[in-house]
Amino acid sequence: MTIHFGYDKKKVIQALRYHFISRPEIRIMIIVVNVFALISIILYALGKITPMAFFVGSFLWVVLMISFMFILPNVVYRRAVTFKHEFSMEFTDEHFTLSHGGGGAKTWAWPAVKTFLESPHFFHLYFDPRSFFLVPKEGCKDDDEVFELRQLIKRNVGKK
Repeated sequence: MTIHFGYDKKKVIQALRYHFISRPEIRIMIIVVNVFALISIILYALGKITPMAFFVGSFLWVVLMISFMFILPNVVYRRAVTFKHEFSMEFTDEHFTLSHGGGGAKTWAWPAVKTFLESPHFFHLYFDPRSFFLVPKEGCKDDDEVFELRQLIKRNVGKK
């Protein structure tokens, strides 16, 4: 199976959000910060803390949410040259090959991919916890080809 694709900025930003939120350390930090925010609002309502302490806690929560939802995905998008090119990918049962419009090609055996994550518009193929490749579903011709690609990936990669 061969697919051809480029990247849409809005969809890539959304996929990068999925990536960041799927990281266990970020999930734990968000849970801790949300618990801290709930405790601070309860303590403020009970008169146990000052309005300034409540404001500082709320400000930290807003900064954290803005950084994970907007700042980090946009910084990664701007720094990665990959998202500005057109690609072709060929998938077989033994490996997959990524070809660039400029003529370069790279082949990986499936064991190189440690895990994968599926988001609404992409398959995230993880080589390690921080190194991954986004395969757009819109590169497939139709829903049947997306289903075939999903089954191929599931057969060859452990799901995240």
